[in-house]
Amino acid sequence: MKRCIQLAKNGLGTTYPNPLVGSVIVCNNSIIGEGWHYQAGQPHAEVNAIASVADTSLFSEATIYVSLEPCSHFGKTPPCADLILSKGIKKVVIGTTDPNPKVAGRGIKKLMEAGCDVVVGVMETECNELNKRFFTFQQKKRPYIILKWAQTANGFIAPTIRNAQKPVWITNEFSRQVAHKLRAEEQAILVGTNTVKEDNPSLTTRDWYGNNPLRLIIDRKNYLEKDLAVYNTESDTIIFTEKPTEAFKNTSFEILVFDEHLATTICNVLYKKNIQSLIVEGGAQTLQTFIDTALWDEAFVFEGKSVFKEGVKAPNFNGILLKQKNISDDVLFHYKNLAI
Repeated sequence: MKRCIQLAKNGLGTTYPNPLVGSVIVCNNSIIGEGWHYQAGQPHAEVNAIASVADTSLFSEATIYVSLEPCSHFGKTPPCADLILSKGIKKVVIGTTDPNPKVAGRGIKKLMEAGCDVVVGVMETECNELNKRFFTFQQKKRPYIILKWAQTANGFIAPTIRNAQKPVWITNEFSRQVAHKLRAEEQAILVGTNTVKEDNPSLTTRDWYGNNPLRLIIDRKNYLEKDLAVYNTESDTIIFTEKPTEAFKNTSFEILVFDEHLATTICNVLYKKNIQSLIVEGGAQTLQTFIDTALWDEAFVFEGKSVFKEGVKAPNFNGILLKQKNISDDVLFHYKNLAI
């Protein structure tokens, strides 16, 4: 199962809206096949694992391991449970059940009713963690939310007065690579009006290989200039506003009510759009809005060695520190919200 999880992680950032899944086929204590799910619409992990087996006569003696319950319904691909049965595989070891209502135990039931020896719950905690985005989306009806910001050694995320440099860099180039890697792993990224106005960010993965996230901008009065970097064609953009506006190029608009429920409203919109994961990058007001409504799961705080005499203070939040690591002369703190 450890190998299944390792394989599944290869699909992080490319399988949305599908979960991460890895599969291994074992016969006589040797791995004879393995695979993972690459991308939505392409074959599932079990299909790739089965296709990789050179000697198909071994299926009747083999055990297939899979990190998530095999599907039992027709979607863009046929049911994996049916394929397993058609190959004569008699034993199936499953990491965890699939919370998707289209599956939700049906795959396990189909395999057991057909006479398979099915074992469920092997490394279940690790398999659930692997698909924390997918599980949160299915169970809580919202995206998995990651907060991210950079702060100075004395706790500021921006100076009071900016020079011509946009943005003002607080951390080093290696931290920025890590931040862009985070972007490549998630489906969407959200910032507020002031961040776009002051920093003119592109919100892409230019310092890391991977897909650019969907860009989400809070612009209540819809007054941001249309020549800003967030309107380029490198990724799609959605503007949350209260002023109706026609879509243009790859930019669309969502009309929202701007009240104390704004973070919840945004999550509801993203759920309807099948967005499973979200990075909230700033600024301070946007981050605090999600913190105050307890709508966050993890936080990555990059701390540089620079110091501002005054400026915008970093958000105030309570999180459990999972780990910290040095990135050259920066420090990355990784927190989890255990209050939800």
